[in-house]
Amino acid sequence: MGEWRTVRGHEHDWSTAGKGFSVRLPMFPLSTVLFPHAQCPLHVFEPRYKAMTTECLAGDSRFGIVLIARGSEVGGGDDRVAIGTRAVIGRTATLDDGRWLLLVRGEVRIRVDEWMEDDPYPMAMVEEWPSPDEHVDKALLHEVTQCVRRTRGLLAESGQIAALSADTKFDPDDDIACWQLCAEAPLNAFDAQRLLAVPSTATRLELLLELTEAVEQDLHRMLESS
Repeated sequence: MGEWRTVRGHEHDWSTAGKGFSVRLPMFPLSTVLFPHAQCPLHVFEPRYKAMTTECLAGDSRFGIVLIARGSEVGGGDDRVAIGTRAVIGRTATLDDGRWLLLVRGEVRIRVDEWMEDDPYPMAMVEEWPSPDEHVDKALLHEVTQCVRRTRGLLAESGQIAALSADTKFDPDDDIACWQLCAEAPLNAFDAQRLLAVPSTATRLELLLELTEAVEQDLHRMLESS
């Protein structure tokens, strides 16, 4: 495997993308959800997505990620959701057979206005969909943080996932912290997509607490019966 290298992509003017204007963006439908301000490793092996990666790296290193609602990641013919995240490639490594390993970071939530023909890879017209500016209850944010930590700790007891380190800190910006908590919460792809589609930060925190508490309660029941 080749060495990892840091990507410094060219800048792109996205100033109109969040103002009711759509821009054309390469798309990578997956069976997982990427949140803004979260990272995700990708293994790129299909020829169409290898071509997409090469073209993205020659440009601004950005593409969109959306969840596959029905179908497979490989081969096409899938049904895709309309809410996703614009990702930027941060690091890359190439394998001897031409496959790529990528580490990408979610930048901002996007809404798909129109899917274009997959030629050779998916493309869509998208617009940014940022969270509105609003007051966030600090007590709620703290409660969600503690719930995510507890649930990760319970899962760590059974060896399913690592507990959150006591040194793990979340961003002082409430919206960014909310997205970071969404990424750390042990939720399935369906529930993660529900969170991504919630318009506001405060409402997203309320749903995140509800979903994480449900997982926590299930884990307690499982541990008590074992």
